[in-house]
Amino acid sequence: MSATAPSLRSSLTPLTFAAFFAVYVIWGSTYLGIRIGVASWPPLMMAGLRFVIAGSILFAVLRLMGYPWPTRREWGGAAILGVLMPALGNGLVTVAEKDVSSGVAALVIATVPLFTVLFSRAFGHKVRGVEWLSIALGLVGIALLNQGANLSASPAGALLLVTAAASWAFGSAWSRRLPLPAGPMASACEMLAGGVALLVGSRAMGETLTAAPSLSGWLALGYLIVFGSIIAYSAYQYLLGHVRPAAATSYAYVNPAIAVGLGVMFAGEHIGTPELMAMAVIIGSVALLGFKSR
Repeated sequence: MSATAPSLRSSLTPLTFAAFFAVYVIWGSTYLGIRIGVASWPPLMMAGLRFVIAGSILFAVLRLMGYPWPTRREWGGAAILGVLMPALGNGLVTVAEKDVSSGVAALVIATVPLFTVLFSRAFGHKVRGVEWLSIALGLVGIALLNQGANLSASPAGALLLVTAAASWAFGSAWSRRLPLPAGPMASACEMLAGGVALLVGSRAMGETLTAAPSLSGWLALGYLIVFGSIIAYSAYQYLLGHVRPAAATSYAYVNPAIAVGLGVMFAGEHIGTPELMAMAVIIGSVALLGFKSR
């Protein structure tokens, strides 16, 4: 990956635009997908199947396209990120959504940019003042969203989500310093490693299917595999290599608004003035960030 890049304002290619759309909108919808899925699947099992299947499909397609087999060092770097991001970062969210609403899950995960800035500083990244201001504005939006009467989380669920956010952010900040396969092959290997770790965790926790998953459970799993993992996770890995960390993780400010909106439309949730105000503030914080490349 290049150490320098032109301003994103002059290099906002269709691919970069599509990647932002994927992490903003598609990932925002996956919170509802997870909530639907865990009604039929044990959470770690579902998350593990999601990433193992998605990673296997993407890996096979890339090999057929001529991508080289990753080296041992590249597998090692991908395994580290696989545990930090798909396994801990997403797996803990999936577990938490057994008890926490999709909107609240997206809200807590919105702390990812803050954690990413802190971890990026530890790796030598200089944070611009506008990034600090944007993050502060985003946190104000989070506080407003938390005032809504319909969004509440158990202490255990909140702890799982904060841990997930910190793990995901640490992996995001570390990703540029790890040896990884080229291009989307990195995403495939990370999902495979994370999925295997999740299935091992599922087995260790004694998860079992007590009944056949419902049709909605299967559809949710399929959506998470194709859109949430193969498309959106690959888009996120692309952004990590082409824009500043705070811009790549700015999806976390938009995802709560998407998650809450979908909850209103499809899950019968209700939002009030605090939530509407929070959405405006959160989206404004993303606009402030400016998306300037590193």
